[in-house]
Amino acid sequence: MVHSITREAYAVWLPVLGYPPQPVTDDHGPRIESGDVLLAYEAEIVVGLIVVERHEDHHLIFSVAVHPNHTGKGIGPRLIAEAEEHARLAGKPRIMLYTNALMTRNIALYQKLGYQETGRRPIMTRPGFTIVDMEKPLLSPSVTK
Repeated sequence: MVHSITREAYAVWLPVLGYPPQPVTDDHGPRIESGDVLLAYEAEIVVGLIVVERHEDHHLIFSVAVHPNHTGKGIGPRLIAEAEEHARLAGKPRIMLYTNALMTRNIALYQKLGYQETGRRPIMTRPGFTIVDMEKPLLSPSVTK
């Protein structure tokens, strides 16, 4: 189910990239076993998921996937907010992600959600393609400026 939702969600990017993005080809088993996959349900049916890697000084959003039949309902942003809350509760000062520079719609969404671009780097396994690194600082809700 995790693999099929990921495959269907990322299918829109195949014509743009010319190859399946890494989340489509990865083995999700170890991530599921380690608790790094959060699921979104609608009427007891899994409609989306987010994969988050936990690191010492941050959490990293590895993948966000929403089944194409359920896009436009705010599921992706809600999954991202949930991942941010998990990182905040774990005491992480920031959450990070990366995406292909050609995935401009995703970049715009991340920016709208408060993520800032921190750099660009070539994809070593895909000459001519670029990764966009982004992050968002996480402040405790009790902290005010």
